[in-house]
Amino acid sequence: MTAIAAPPGVRSRYATDVALAAFAPASWGTTYVVTTTLLPDGRPLLAATLRALPAGLVLLAATRRLPRGDWWWKSAVLGMLNFGAFFPLIFFAAYRLPGGVASTIGSVQPLVVALLSIGVLRVRPARAVLYSAIAGTGGVALLTLSADARLDPLGIGAMLTATSLMAAAIVLAKKWGRPEAPDGRPESPLVMTGWQLTVGGLALAPLTLAVEGVPSSVSGENVLGFGYLGIVGTAVAYALWFRGIDRLPPTSVSLLGLTNPMVATVAGLVILGQTLTPLQLVGFTIALGALVAGQTLNRRT
Repeated sequence: MTAIAAPPGVRSRYATDVALAAFAPASWGTTYVVTTTLLPDGRPLLAATLRALPAGLVLLAATRRLPRGDWWWKSAVLGMLNFGAFFPLIFFAAYRLPGGVASTIGSVQPLVVALLSIGVLRVRPARAVLYSAIAGTGGVALLTLSADARLDPLGIGAMLTATSLMAAAIVLAKKWGRPEAPDGRPESPLVMTGWQLTVGGLALAPLTLAVEGVPSSVSGENVLGFGYLGIVGTAVAYALWFRGIDRLPPTSVSLLGLTNPMVATVAGLVILGQTLTPLQLVGFTIALGALVAGQTLNRRT
């Protein structure tokens, strides 16, 4: 049977939804450069807390809405998956693994989402989409892995756990949808982002104080770095990410995560003066092709 092409208006809306959702992992791809050039050394929990809590409180103050009914516990679950547990695990892995290893492990998220979607959402992704996810992981591996990469077991475990937690958050958010606002319409992604960031930040704050304490001084560069990560890389990025989860197929959203290592690589080229080998160029091309193919296939299914 010949597939019926979607009307131009539907294709345009889908492309807009993909582009806005892709901003999130693209902005996350700049985190490594910002962390290494602007943030204080050896403060992963502080970085995680200041990414989540201030942004969450600002969004709460701006939207002036709290969860209602079962969305209290649902927001708590999603907030811990997306921020309270995910952020510390990511920073822990970053300190124990080379970026290439971490990126390669993180790129398996679409496969984890696909498996969870079968069990939780009763949605079976098309084989071609799964092939795109596998190709994307291979492309990221070629792009980011080096021959002397360290394979620290604890770091690998932390990264796998973090990847699985975020995959679970994507699937649960898709299953639960959006709560109803007081006016009867679906709640804004900004409101839901504020709830989750605040939960995650409040969970991280006491842990940060107990383990790392308060820094003796903070420079202007530190403030700039924390501000960028909190506003652009967290508040704006996650609002668009949650919007994408609501509007796009779950595997389509998770495949957009491939833009993270790709942007991180470009940022390293431009800001840190790094270079690409021919094999890395092949990996970049494969990852980009998998990303585009996955979105095209998801739009048709």
